Amino acid sequence: MLLLAYRHILVAYWREPVFRYPILVFEGDDWGAGPLEQAQALDALRQILKSHRDQSGHYSVMTLGVILSIADTEAMRADKEAEYIRLSLDHARFEPVLAAMRAGINEGVFTLQLHGMEHYWPPAVMAAARIDAQVAAWLIKIGIAHSEELPSRLQSRWIDAVSLPSQPLPEAEIYAAVVEEVKVYMQIFGAKPVIAVPTTFVWNNVVERAWASQGVSCVITPGTRFESRDGQGRPQGDGKLILNGERGESGVMYLVRDKYFEPKLGHRAEKGLDALALQTECGRPTLLETHRFNFLGDPAQSKAALAELNRLLVEARAHYSKLRFLSTHDIAEAIVSQDTSLITIVPRVRLHAWLARISKVSRFWKLARLTGLVVPLWLLRKWAA
Repeated sequence: MLLLAYRHILVAYWREPVFRYPILVFEGDDWGAGPLEQAQALDALRQILKSHRDQSGHYSVMTLGVILSIADTEAMRADKEAEYIRLSLDHARFEPVLAAMRAGINEGVFTLQLHGMEHYWPPAVMAAARIDAQVAAWLIKIGIAHSEELPSRLQSRWIDAVSLPSQPLPEAEIYAAVVEEVKVYMQIFGAKPVIAVPTTFVWNNVVERAWASQGVSCVITPGTRFESRDGQGRPQGDGKLILNGERGESGVMYLVRDKYFEPKLGHRAEKGLDALALQTECGRPTLLETHRFNFLGDPAQSKAALAELNRLLVEARAHYSKLRFLSTHDIAEAIVSQDTSLITIVPRVRLHAWLARISKVSRFWKLARLTGLVVPLWLLRKWAA
């Protein structure tokens, strides 16, 4: 009866691809249009990533979730019409940032993902500015604006969160915005994006369909989907589980990024190593989410964050001789092609990963202990080891 009750999740965990090797990739969000000190931070990250190779000779990799524009606060201070004016990443002011990004791309330590034209929905920010002095001041601040300084609810791009609970955006506006951001991305980087990362992980099927229509084939998720913000501003979804390799209604593939490495929030190298150990046991790639704020601002804190990143890589290479450094694009392609050099089809190995996965389903495992089901599962695990 217990197996019957949990049959859907048990089958889904069995179908999820099982990777042969420990895989580690850093998923960096919010890079692009914003503070110019990003250039120095990206250069520092590039040097660390270049100092670590896996057994195949590949450098360690950080994906950059790219923000393509930010409010042009200087122009908006001078604009009597009080209209939204954007400053695009290809503006001359951002040349040092763009140059640092391109240097890492050319060296193979950075890969790109679409994060959004802005890290917010401009009409919502403009509407909020009429009733919120903090937002109004942000739009005309001296210097380049930081999207992190906006209220968190407004940092979700694909909803109207002027008031809470949030409201959905019109479908036509979503499609027009996606077409525009993909066009700008292509103008700057010379190719369409194939992977998208929803800002604050709030998006819906309309956004997904719009991305797919413009060539996006993979969406990074936190293992579920949030579609709105509730009355307290918290992301809200249906709670449905998403696993690596599953596909949405539009055909886009999902990858799961549900582990975090944020040194400025107190995360040490050990946190990343624990995530790597867990994901490796479960036959999953380790996608560690991190944000640009960890490497900007206070010099001492930024230096410490870089040191923790380097220590994590040193320790990971020491503990895992077969460690692979791949990008999320590499991982997605391996799943699509069922690349058996990376994904195992050996039943015994898959069984070991499946048992590790289901043992992390807290309620199921508690009931398995109460019913005695844990005994045959334990015996299976001993056999599969």
